[in-house]
Amino acid sequence: MFIRAYLRASTQEQNAERAKASLIQFAEQHGQRIAAFYTENVSGATLHRPELMRLIAESGEGDIVLVEQIDRLARLKQQDWDTLKQKLAAKRLAIVSPELPTSWLALDKKDNTGFTDSILQAVNSMMLDMLAAVARKDYEDRRRRQNQGIKKARSEGKYQGRQPDLKRRQHIASLLRTGHSYSEIQDILGCSRHLIASVAKEQKQSDAA
Repeated sequence: MFIRAYLRASTQEQNAERAKASLIQFAEQHGQRIAAFYTENVSGATLHRPELMRLIAESGEGDIVLVEQIDRLARLKQQDWDTLKQKLAAKRLAIVSPELPTSWLALDKKDNTGFTDSILQAVNSMMLDMLAAVARKDYEDRRRRQNQGIKKARSEGKYQGRQPDLKRRQHIASLLRTGHSYSEIQDILGCSRHLIASVAKEQKQSDAA
C-alpha cells in the first residue's frame, strides 16, 4: 500500500503546495509515509486534471489518495463525481483526509476484520458523497454571488474585470531583485511558481527596454 498525496489550488496565483507540510505531519502521526505528491493548479469544478489522472494511472490496487480536504477532489457535478469514483473504485483506491475521521482507518487496515472493513467502507462512501455534495453547493453558491455582484457592478458602470494583485507582484519583484530563489519566495509569500515566473518575465522585459 502506497500513500499518494494530491495537492490542488484553483488559480495560478495560489500555492497548491501550501498543504504539503500538514499532510506529511498527518501521515507521520499515523505511522505512515507519503510515497509521492501530485500537484496542480486547476479548478475544482472540472474533471480535466492531468496530475490527478496521473496519480490514478500510477497507483497500485489498494493505494491511498491523501487530500487536505475533500473539496480538493469533489467540487464536481454529480456525473463527473460519479466518473471519478468509478476510476478510483477500479483500483480500489481509498480517499483519506484529515477532515474525515472515518477515512483514517484505511491507514491501519491490519486491525480491521473483513466485516468491519466493509462497514467502514460503506460509511466512508456515504460521508464522501455528502461532503462532495456540500463542496459542489458551496462552489455554485459562490459563483452565483460572484455573478450577481458582477451584474450589479456592470449596471452601475463600476465593473473593471479581474485585476492583478499589484502589491503581491511588487513584493515578488523586490525579492527577485535581492537574489531570492523561487522556492524562497514561495515559502515567504505562499504564491505559485507560475506567478513568480510571470513577474520575473515582466522584470526582464522592463530591464531590457
